[in-house]
Amino acid sequence: MKIYLIRHAETEWNLTHRHTSTTDLPLTKKGIKQAKALKVRLQGKKFDHIFSSPMQRAIETCVNAGFEKNMQIEKDLSEWNYGDYEGKTKDEINEDHPGWSIFSHGAKGGESVEDAFCRAKRFIEKLLKLEGDIILFSHGHFSRVLGASWIGLNAHFGEALTLTNASVSILGINQDKPAIFLWNDTSHLSNT
Repeated sequence: MKIYLIRHAETEWNLTHRHTSTTDLPLTKKGIKQAKALKVRLQGKKFDHIFSSPMQRAIETCVNAGFEKNMQIEKDLSEWNYGDYEGKTKDEINEDHPGWSIFSHGAKGGESVEDAFCRAKRFIEKLLKLEGDIILFSHGHFSRVLGASWIGLNAHFGEALTLTNASVSILGINQDKPAIFLWNDTSHLSNT
């Protein structure tokens, strides 16, 4: 089993570094180009299961990458719910909460670190029941928690696993143990 983990392509709020969870933004023109570059990058790959977050930025990435057929919407792939921090930059949040990090403090009025971790673990349990290769279209912070959880670490370690828009990461099993085979590959974006 290999799990291809794709972070959605660029949105306007990515450009301004605003935390985006429940705000349903479309891709920018550049984001559409990034998603189409994913199509080239993943050309010829066959997936037994295709899952996308319900947010349009993830769905548009999936569609433009050429995987809309058999796509299943999976609520557990939604971004970490930022609650009161929705639409704010890290600097704006730090004005009221110096030293704040989503991975250490969670989101006031949204999901705690434990909430995000439990959701990731629940989704991993679902994945482990499946056979064949899988592709997931999700979001930056939640995908980082998913990656950390996959290899048996807690959500806090997701802070060290940065992800770029439209990046490709691959999770799998090596010698009967969960492993990260590739993380944050953006080589396909050199012309976007």
